[in-house]
Amino acid sequence: MELFWDILYILVLVWLVFLIPFSTFYYEADDGTLMAGTSIGAKQQKNSRLCEAIKYQFVVIVSVALIFFIAYFFLKETNIPVTEYTAPELSLVPVYSTSRVFVNNTVQPFTRNQLADVTIQDVRIGDATFVKKSNISIDVDPITFCIAMMSFIGWFFFSLFGGIGMAALPLDLILTFKNRPRHMDAVEMADAQTSIRERVNELVDIGEMIKIEEEELNADAETVGAKGFLGMFKSKAGYKKLTRKERKERKKTVKEFKQAVYILEQDIHDFKACTTSYNDYNPLIPYASLFFGLLSIVISIFWVLQIVLYILPNVATHPLLNSYFRWFDTWFPMFGVLSVAIFSFYLLTCALKGCFKFGLRFMFFAFHPMEPNKTYMSSFLFNIALLLLCSIPVVQFSTEAFAEYARNTTALQVFGTQIRYMRFFSYFFENYVFIYAFLVMFFLTSLYLMCKPVNKAMDGKTLKEKLRLRGS
Repeated sequence: MELFWDILYILVLVWLVFLIPFSTFYYEADDGTLMAGTSIGAKQQKNSRLCEAIKYQFVVIVSVALIFFIAYFFLKETNIPVTEYTAPELSLVPVYSTSRVFVNNTVQPFTRNQLADVTIQDVRIGDATFVKKSNISIDVDPITFCIAMMSFIGWFFFSLFGGIGMAALPLDLILTFKNRPRHMDAVEMADAQTSIRERVNELVDIGEMIKIEEEELNADAETVGAKGFLGMFKSKAGYKKLTRKERKERKKTVKEFKQAVYILEQDIHDFKACTTSYNDYNPLIPYASLFFGLLSIVISIFWVLQIVLYILPNVATHPLLNSYFRWFDTWFPMFGVLSVAIFSFYLLTCALKGCFKFGLRFMFFAFHPMEPNKTYMSSFLFNIALLLLCSIPVVQFSTEAFAEYARNTTALQVFGTQIRYMRFFSYFFENYVFIYAFLVMFFLTSLYLMCKPVNKAMDGKTLKEKLRLRGS
């Protein structure tokens, strides 16, 4: 089983360090000097994109390898706490077998009459037992250390996005039911059409203003960079003329524009569901959303109770879900395993939802929605990377929460023993720093969404005015 875990997390590492970065670099590489529209230009463009991707992938591999080997050299030791029991040496104590026993050098069946009652001597030996706390220091293997590093990095994302998503996911599912399509009369339809038309015209004007601003900024500047993700490594010469505050403001404006476009697309989709596509709309979708929304509330409550009653106290107040899983296993062993899978998968879903909700509400980074037939390759790769990165802390979190149910498993041995007590990492894992952060984000998000449950974009007129002032 240990080999299975090693192979699994090596594959996660391969995806995070090799496949996803290389795919991102390849698809977002762009070379404006190629001969567009010709077979030669297409071939040169393909070769150029491949070379660009290989070049940046090499930088990623060297950086990750350097960080890993330096960290492994200094932090590979784990100090596992143990308790030593010592007692007076005993002699002439008969050793019994559960099936047979030697009496007068002959083999006779073992009977319960040969078990003597506890005597005062046994009590004295128990009282004389000495207990001493100590540590066993060992060096973990590179694969286990790699898992620890990925878990440590993943916890920063999971504690933030997982806490946000666990509050946002049930609310959004219930709002889907509340705002389900309803038949509109002629007056309501005319008002909705007018509102959508005005918003579309505003966003078209804003898009044109942003485009003109970009063209003016780079009119006399040579492009030396790449678009998208590669902008981390290269930049356009025109932007070098701007101050850091101006560049930050321009990026924020583009994100606000994308946010407004996304929310407008959602409103148009809802409008069509109420009008032209009303007869084709599946009426079971809102009720399915309501069911999963209520189920999500129940799972979120149980996760909070499991953390508060079982994980955080020094002595667990109640095993809670551990008892439920064991009881479920008495029916059929797969039921308990499926229950653990549901609770764990729910955490991953919350992480993805939290990332999208955070990016949509706050303009710190671009959000990456996932929709059928509308997902960009960059968004698809980003969400896969986030899912893989959060999968490791989810496993660690689940083994911590279901330690009684997962006793004697390889996962508990790796995460609950070796990684938990590793140098430097032990401060965060033993003191539950990330779990406290997870709970804080959950409660703060719950309070915030009670006040502002609906996603709202910046007003188009306000965004227009900002662009006009900046242009003047």
